[in-house]
Amino acid sequence: MAEHNDSGILAEQLAADWLVGKGYEFVEKNYRHKHAEIDLIMKFKGLLVFIEVKFRSGTGFGFAEEFVDGTKKKLVVKAADQYLYEKDWHNDIRFDIVAVYKGRTGKINFKQFEDAFY
Repeated sequence: MAEHNDSGILAEQLAADWLVGKGYEFVEKNYRHKHAEIDLIMKFKGLLVFIEVKFRSGTGFGFAEEFVDGTKKKLVVKAADQYLYEKDWHNDIRFDIVAVYKGRTGKINFKQFEDAFY
């Protein structure tokens, strides 16, 4: 497996752990529907939260959250629609982005963008 894939998998797990520490309840990861994937699905205060995780080892090429383009957003929404249908969920939802940054010293930092898109 490519190194960037390993980094992405690790970033998703780190983000999930970080969110659980903030009071989120883990539901599912890497939910797939056709060509669309949702990295994390969590519950928080009655909301079902669909989360796109982006990892960067620096900001030289841009911030992680800038790499969630319109096409990616549409795919995540499409997968979320299918998930909501399968689970018969009729309560509120939210789409977040969690950026995971690895600093020069190896320290991991997180930045969450709540209600990032729909």
